[in-house]
Amino acid sequence: MNKRNFVTIADLSREKILYMIKLAEEFEKHPNREILKGKVVATLFYEPSTRTRLSFETAANRLGARVIGFSDAKASSVSKGETLKDTILMVSNYADVIAMRHYIEGAAQYASEVSPVPIINAGDGSHQHPSQCMLDLYTIYQTQGTLDGLNIYMVGDLKYGRTVHSLLMAMRHFNPTFHFIAPKELSMPTEYKIYCDKHGIRYEEHTELNEDVIADADIVYMTRVQKERFSDLMEYERVKNTYILKASMLAHTKPNMKILHPLPRVNEIAYDVDSTTQAYYIQQARNGLYAREAIICDVLGLTLDDIKNDTTIIP
Repeated sequence: MNKRNFVTIADLSREKILYMIKLAEEFEKHPNREILKGKVVATLFYEPSTRTRLSFETAANRLGARVIGFSDAKASSVSKGETLKDTILMVSNYADVIAMRHYIEGAAQYASEVSPVPIINAGDGSHQHPSQCMLDLYTIYQTQGTLDGLNIYMVGDLKYGRTVHSLLMAMRHFNPTFHFIAPKELSMPTEYKIYCDKHGIRYEEHTELNEDVIADADIVYMTRVQKERFSDLMEYERVKNTYILKASMLAHTKPNMKILHPLPRVNEIAYDVDSTTQAYYIQQARNGLYAREAIICDVLGLTLDDIKNDTTIIP
């Protein structure tokens, strides 16, 4: 069997995305199993992470696998000058699958080319974050009952935001209309607007965030302005608080509208939003467990039928 990787959302067909959602649904019903007992999952995080790393490790543990790896490259042989290739080859001696976050765009693709075991991209620079995208897709489907024909508003850091880049590419199969809300310094990169044009994806651009702009939204996807991506801190200071979503701005939203955020948040969602019916970012983070259980099992060759027929469920 050919080695499976989960490196870019661009490789997934409509059918594959809907299939992965079905897998995640099965894991939400029964997240605790021993279906991966005897397997080892390595998590290699060259960048700081809370939700992604912990949800991957929790997913592995809840499926009965063991976890190895590092959450700080400085505590590994990387600090001694070991190359990415050598690290991947070394770790693949010990693990059945590797989930990797790296600060360099394309690092996960390179790792997948040299690794004898499956690679899962847990984020590469400002490029892509396909596992976050998978949980976002699952959350959108869960809250809207469909992925088709939705109005999705992306707000904030659209230049460096790998989560919005991945979601844009995945939604090409589902006839969305995007609204890009960003200051010009953080606007959606031209390459992704060209991608929209090429795939017939409708989009509009805005610079204002207010209750009138988001009145027709099905999903409002807020993002953090990522200080760590800026080489000019003065530019960061200028744009960091451009958009702050407040509860008072939600009075005229559609009944089905939900607010998502890949987290962590800084100031872009006021705390008074947390108690509204539109807030869904905490549930979204929880869905990361089920989506990543699905991803790990899929790259290891387990099918939906295997999951449905699994007898190792733990009550």
